[in-house]
Amino acid sequence: MRFFLSLAALAAGALSQPAIAQEIHPDPPAEAAVEQLRQAIGLWDVTTEFIRENGSVAGAAEGQYRFGWIVPDRVVQGMSTIPEWNQASGILFYVRPSTDEIEMVSVGADGRLWTMTGPETGEMRTTPNVTMADGTTLMLRFSRFDVQPGSFRSRMEMSNDGGQTWRLGNRQHFRRASGDGES
Repeated sequence: MRFFLSLAALAAGALSQPAIAQEIHPDPPAEAAVEQLRQAIGLWDVTTEFIRENGSVAGAAEGQYRFGWIVPDRVVQGMSTIPEWNQASGILFYVRPSTDEIEMVSVGADGRLWTMTGPETGEMRTTPNVTMADGTTLMLRFSRFDVQPGSFRSRMEMSNDGGQTWRLGNRQHFRRASGDGES
């Protein structure tokens, strides 16, 4: 009798597999989102410039970013390092077809996790309004532009008024590292 109950339970489980598979493999993401992720894969030499409120450059340094697949065409992991500033951060990009978005999360040595979301067909990601330790609020907006096979540029803008006004916080120039083999 136990054999038949076990067999019935196994059969019931097998019948429910398509529902589980559906949850694990949702609809495919937009091709534009997949292309953004694919284009980022590899090793990049990056120049970062931090910008003062008056628009002048506060400092510039060279570093590297490395991006690789965790789940092909869905999830990318990354690491950024700027040795001169003793700065490193972990990055994760993922496509969320259920909401037509790409989300990026980043965390550095300070332990603050930044979550940036934008449309899967666009090149802009924005954080929610975050309350800082001093009680002020801050939103960040990241944009990627001038995208070429071996380079692209990005900028990070900041807002202290819930996104009504923005000022440039940093700008970056990404160049594919020589010998990377990605294109």
